[in-house]
Amino acid sequence: MSDHISWSPETAADRLRAVERRLASDDPALKHVFTQTFFEEARSQIEDLGKCGSSPLSGALVSVKDLFDVEGFVTRAGTTFMAQDAAARSDAPPIGHLREAGGILVGHTNMTELAYSGLGLNPHYGTPDNALESGCIPGGSTSGGAVSVARGAADIAIGTDTGGSLRIPAAFNGIVGFKPTQSSVSRRGCKALSQSLDSVGPMARTVEACRLAYSVMTGKRSETSGTVEPDFVVPTNYGMDDLAPEVAAGFENAVSSLSDAGFKITQGPVETLETLKSLAIWQFASIESRAEYDEAFRTRHDEIDPRISSRMARADEADAVSYRKTLNLRQKLIEDYLAEMGGKILLMPTVPILAPSVASLEDDAEYGRVNLQVLRNPSIGNVMDCCSVSLPFSGDGKTIGIMLTATAGLDHGLLALAARCEAIFGQ
Repeated sequence: MSDHISWSPETAADRLRAVERRLASDDPALKHVFTQTFFEEARSQIEDLGKCGSSPLSGALVSVKDLFDVEGFVTRAGTTFMAQDAAARSDAPPIGHLREAGGILVGHTNMTELAYSGLGLNPHYGTPDNALESGCIPGGSTSGGAVSVARGAADIAIGTDTGGSLRIPAAFNGIVGFKPTQSSVSRRGCKALSQSLDSVGPMARTVEACRLAYSVMTGKRSETSGTVEPDFVVPTNYGMDDLAPEVAAGFENAVSSLSDAGFKITQGPVETLETLKSLAIWQFASIESRAEYDEAFRTRHDEIDPRISSRMARADEADAVSYRKTLNLRQKLIEDYLAEMGGKILLMPTVPILAPSVASLEDDAEYGRVNLQVLRNPSIGNVMDCCSVSLPFSGDGKTIGIMLTATAGLDHGLLALAARCEAIFGQ
């Protein structure tokens, strides 16, 4: 068993019981983390672990974002309007793959309604507390998933990433979040926010745990083993101009650590990111979420978080021609970015700020401003169809996220490089 792995088939039952006890005792660290639990089914899974052979995931506790179908349970997507839907008749494919490999499904985790925010607040089911700074937001939209890992209630959390929804909460809670190349993990059985930008991936305490989960989740449906160049580019023209002092200092120290370890790091403009500034990114989630949930938007509007419904309403601001132009520009950006970056790695802070307090976001305008701020850097990976990982980096008592982004299809190469960086950051 790898030193990076904390689970085993032999300890699974005891570890699951420990999570049950914590939830039964109303452990404040796990408040609002799970929207429902699968304990009875999980105990049956543990009894059947012998059928999973020597899978390295056997006995791992896995939390599942409430966007994914889990057989026998309702998928609510953080909403109340789906709470009475029929239970799922089968697992979403990546969840099924994890189950077959011996992953123990613990429960559905809380999330921003419809996954439509990078902050992680949910007025229906409560907001999980940040694992590093009490009273602060967990980040979203995979909020409960990140906290479940950071608080030791899961080894691996499965979520989605449309503009940073795995990497933002990973950065805010001091864990690893991996957004794969979109095509590499099936999105069937997962409720959509944006068909154009959604990706499915894992969070965990280590890169190795993310790698193991990702390898299983793909179901070997595509090849993502291209090699990357250990050649980092820090863009001077995008996402680096409003860093909180703690983030700026942490990022500078992380860059120095990588440079001292012999990595090549270049600082300069990335021309494709200049064009990205003119892309109407908001159209993807706004228009495509309306396509998914328009009936609820029209007939059950009062049941939707106003901060979510107001963003869905923006779909009415765009016509078909303008949206087609946005799609066309995005496709050109993907091609231009690949030509410019090749196998190089974009190196940035995952988010430019530390997690703000929940209280500071009571004003809708401030909520909107901070939401855009935290989505800006990680959304590069979604728009450009990249794979991207956020690594925790600690210094001076603060933990930030360091984001490595590679072009599509280089997932395993990126994870291997991320593991090297993780070791350097941990020294």
